[in-house]
Amino acid sequence: MRSSAAGALLAPLVALVLAVALALVLLPAVVPLPAGRARAASTVADMIWDELAECESGGDWRAATGNGYFGGLQIWPPTWEEAGGLRFADRPDRASRRQQTTVAEEILHLQGWEAWSACAREIGMIGGGPDRD
Repeated sequence: MRSSAAGALLAPLVALVLAVALALVLLPAVVPLPAGRARAASTVADMIWDELAECESGGDWRAATGNGYFGGLQIWPPTWEEAGGLRFADRPDRASRRQQTTVAEEILHLQGWEAWSACAREIGMIGGGPDRD
């Protein structure tokens, strides 16, 4: 009789554990994550940023060539400011590579790959890339 009493006590506990587990599985589908977490899950691989920087600035993360764009990804200062770059440095070329790519993730969220249209096309991030004969 002891085993049936223990089973009677465990049944509600097992049901509760299963309900919690199911809720944890289904919760992300019902409740959207905060914007910061959602973006973190969709970050661009470092090699993509390096390819883009190679095209934009020859891979020079400190580029300041006088063309009005700065850093490895050749970011225009007003765009840098709009995307929150001032928390790192006054211009992209004065920020670290990691800081530049962090801001670039926000630019990507705001403008898409068109922010770097020619080079993004060249590296295949948007359609109409170079002919590969």
